[in-house]
Amino acid sequence: MVKSQTLDRTFSALSDPRRRDILERLSRGPASISELAQPFGISLPGVLKHVRILEEAHLVTTEKKGRTRECRLGPEDMDDVTRWIERYRRQWEARLDRLEALIERKKGATS
Repeated sequence: MVKSQTLDRTFSALSDPRRRDILERLSRGPASISELAQPFGISLPGVLKHVRILEEAHLVTTEKKGRTRECRLGPEDMDDVTRWIERYRRQWEARLDRLEALIERKKGATS
């Protein structure tokens, strides 16, 4: 079973659209805090706050290089989240399949 605390931390980090945008940007390669801030038009401290939340969720790592802080996708993949979502997706698909079968039976009975 997936640890609830890990899921909570990951979903919390992913709940903000800016943080999802940061992850999207980092999927194309490393970037400094200022490079991440530029397209969003937010302050460096604002981006740093988002990056720290992503770091706490192990989705991003940062490294100080001279006067800049380079960010990259972290070592944690989202397998736990994927497994959790997949479990519920399968349950909902099964329920919808049963509902569809029931509707088809009712259609057949009224024809």
